[in-house]
Amino acid sequence: MKFLKSIITIFLLAIFAISCSSDDGTDGVDGINGTNGTDGAAGETGATGTANVIYSAWVNAPAAATETIDGTYGSSTSIDAPELSTDILNKGTVLVYMSFSGGVYPLAYTSTAGGSANTITAIPGSKKIKLFRFKHSGDGTTVGIPTTLSWRYILIPGGVPAATAKTAKLDYSKMSYEEVCAHFNIQQ
Repeated sequence: MKFLKSIITIFLLAIFAISCSSDDGTDGVDGINGTNGTDGAAGETGATGTANVIYSAWVNAPAAATETIDGTYGSSTSIDAPELSTDILNKGTVLVYMSFSGGVYPLAYTSTAGGSANTITAIPGSKKIKLFRFKHSGDGTTVGIPTTLSWRYILIPGGVPAATAKTAKLDYSKMSYEEVCAHFNIQQ
């Protein structure tokens, strides 16, 4: 009896194995692909990225006077920037360049003119840009701002918050004057 149970078990296992073969049955038929949907309407053309950039001609500033700003003694003068609005001050970028001896330099500019380390910086305000030069030593003396220096500003209005901009905001402070002019198609 044991022998007969073993044969029946082997026979049933063989039938089961044969019935599970991958050759049995028919394959399904592939369906028909659907049609592509229509394209959406074209979006509005955006404003040219450089159309709103404002830049000045090279100008000379009036003679500087001594002044104390935030406890720092130095020389100051101003150049007019009639397009420099509160909106640009709050949302945009203000770049200021100085030209002398055949070179163009971004502000803030540090040198050892007058025999002491000093910096010329720009302080933008409504419709004006203050130019301020101070010595690092803080000894109560200053180095003047020659009227022969030439100045130029570039105003880049804001408008698109960085979180929603499609491309990363450029860091203009790391670009040379020539790169900024090329980027905005500004004649040097």
